[in-house]
Amino acid sequence: MSLTITPLSSALGAQIGGIDISQPLSIEHRDAIEQALLKHQVLFFRNQPVTPQQQARFAACFGDLHIHPIYPNVPEQPEVLILDTAETDVRDNAIWHTDVTFLPTPALGAVLSAKLLPEFGGDTLWASGIAAYEALSEPMKNLLQGLTATHDFTKSFPLERFGNTTEDLARWEETRRKNPPLSHPVIRTHPVSGRKSLFVNDGFTTRINELSESESAAILQLLFAHATRPEFTIRWRWQENDIAFWDNRVTQHYAVDDYRPQRRVMQRATILGDVPFLR
Repeated sequence: MSLTITPLSSALGAQIGGIDISQPLSIEHRDAIEQALLKHQVLFFRNQPVTPQQQARFAACFGDLHIHPIYPNVPEQPEVLILDTAETDVRDNAIWHTDVTFLPTPALGAVLSAKLLPEFGGDTLWASGIAAYEALSEPMKNLLQGLTATHDFTKSFPLERFGNTTEDLARWEETRRKNPPLSHPVIRTHPVSGRKSLFVNDGFTTRINELSESESAAILQLLFAHATRPEFTIRWRWQENDIAFWDNRVTQHYAVDDYRPQRRVMQRATILGDVPFLR
């Protein structure tokens, strides 16, 4: 089959056609998808009814897979986590965030599959950190150049929401022990494209280390608002069996929580990345 790539906005996003993700990828298709991801930052595939095993196989074409320390997963395919609003508190997804930036090697990307959707609502938005960085003034770029920021697991996974049972508390404490707060550059360089991107997010970033507390709070508030300006974003209205594949190194996303008490079930395979750097 021949791939089709349809851009959806100038900042980011493209819809991919002409491929069946449930089947093993050819080298040519894998390389074409990777190049499309580098260019468009988030890719969408319609009508892809994959099993967890097929989803993990597709994601593993692009790197090693991560097992999430908090969210439940598919027992026979633990690399695929389950976001089921009937079972798990997923309010941390209804905030602009970049996945697992509390890790020393945050995710390269993620493959998200829509399994059960509400009758209405439940869209997801993505924002381009590259577009946000490039729109900054030169004085602001100079200010941010070389600064680092702290990322903390507990900002999106607070004890009061994720430690309600003995088992949950033990899991939370173990995750906290293994993932203490750490620092990443405020501006990171994409390891493949070489483009620069904002790399702070409201989900996990707590402060800019080289600034005073009040300066850090003011600059982070400005950056969080700037990074999610409408012209840097795209909104996807899900259909059942859609798949989204995004470059987590240079994007943020927001799962709109506007459908309750309806149920929403998504499954995600997360691809491990590398240590963020500025060049």
